[in-house]
Amino acid sequence: MSKRAALILAGGRARRFQSIDKVWQDKALAEVSGKPLLIHAIENVQGLVEEIAVSVNDEHRKEKYAQILKEQALTNIKIVVDEEIGGISGPTVAIMSGLKAVQSDFCLTLPCDMPFLKPAVAEYLFKEATDVEVAVPMWPNGRLETLLMVLERQSGLEITETLCKLKRPRSDDIQRGASKVLFVSPVNHIKSLDPEFNSFININSREDLNRLQTRRAGGGVTENLGVNLGVFSISDLQRLRGGAKMLQEDRLSEAQKTFADCACNFEFSNAFFWAALSGENQGDALLKLSQHEVEPKEAVERDFEGKEAFLRAANNYRVEAEIYEENRCWLLEERALADKAWCESWVMGKHVHVHRYPSKVQQAR
Repeated sequence: MSKRAALILAGGRARRFQSIDKVWQDKALAEVSGKPLLIHAIENVQGLVEEIAVSVNDEHRKEKYAQILKEQALTNIKIVVDEEIGGISGPTVAIMSGLKAVQSDFCLTLPCDMPFLKPAVAEYLFKEATDVEVAVPMWPNGRLETLLMVLERQSGLEITETLCKLKRPRSDDIQRGASKVLFVSPVNHIKSLDPEFNSFININSREDLNRLQTRRAGGGVTENLGVNLGVFSISDLQRLRGGAKMLQEDRLSEAQKTFADCACNFEFSNAFFWAALSGENQGDALLKLSQHEVEPKEAVERDFEGKEAFLRAANNYRVEAEIYEENRCWLLEERALADKAWCESWVMGKHVHVHRYPSKVQQAR
């Protein structure tokens, strides 16, 4: 029988939870219904899993949480400090670090600020994840609960580690990087388990502690949707990480060749997200090479090749976006199109003025 783990994400800075001119407050320790959010999260999954890990961003937090868990008589819980990775931090780093710390076959990730997750809903997500790499709730308007999901641990670890090496911190990239994803509709079977959708109450601000509001959204997606996003191997991701290491070490010629090979392999297996990432990193390596060339002609050629690689990446992001559009997953479609536009901006020489993702996500369709 498969073993299960739960990873509670409690290392965020909680910017929206803070008050101006007041001392920073740890949202995970804010109380609702007489208990800290962190304790709610742990108790909600305690009876479902063999392992529980809590992800934090520094040693001070680890020590503080350990003392609180001891006072609450909560034992056999690992507190994991995020790995230090140059250039990025955030949920993907936390999830990678947590997946390394547990040994189970499947792992539920959940943010500490969702205090009313019903065990039956978590159990359902585990059951639905049996034949996929990721099972994640998707509302009828195509928006995802990007931090609440069940991952097949080994593939999830390979995906998150590769994303971290490529400096991709967004948690929705985990869904984009999987081979098989199940988008689980809350208004399908979950509604019978949690009619008021209390499992999805999310505490973002201090005001939310007094107005417990769930997420409700209209739209046309009311069934679970299984989506195939290409077939690739762990060795493919490992090779991509190797290219990232070469790029970091300024072994630019080796890096661009590795990324080019990866792009071809991923395109062949219809893994368009990874093909696009390979292409844009190849473009980055080639443009850096052009700046090192002594001969003007060679510099122009490397520059041209780099922009061609970015165009190829943009095309792969376009195909990826079309898959999400077909499955009405509007959030991931938006992300893929934003990546496409960012790659195209390099070709037009406008990348300095283009933000990769808009500050505000478009309203649901």
